[in-house]
Amino acid sequence: MTKSELVLRLASRFPQLVAKDADYAAKMILDAMTDALARGHRIEIRGFGSFALNYRPPRASRNPKTGEGVHVPAKYVPHFKAGKELRERVDAGADA
Repeated sequence: MTKSELVLRLASRFPQLVAKDADYAAKMILDAMTDALARGHRIEIRGFGSFALNYRPPRASRNPKTGEGVHVPAKYVPHFKAGKELRERVDAGADA
């Protein structure tokens, strides 16, 4: 599902919301989640899952084209872990 599909589904499910308002709501939620992760916070949505940051230490790598050694700096990457309810619903849907 893309963001535009989410906005269309929100607008159709809640008739009091115009598509523009649904788009604004989705954007605000995603921006708030992005800001929280950028500040190093963990996000937990009960029944859905949690977002956290994983630390990847610096390492030595190589350019596959030239074989030249390259230093990859340390970084934090977002990580999503599905909640129990989401896992069960996806598993039940996969059986159908």
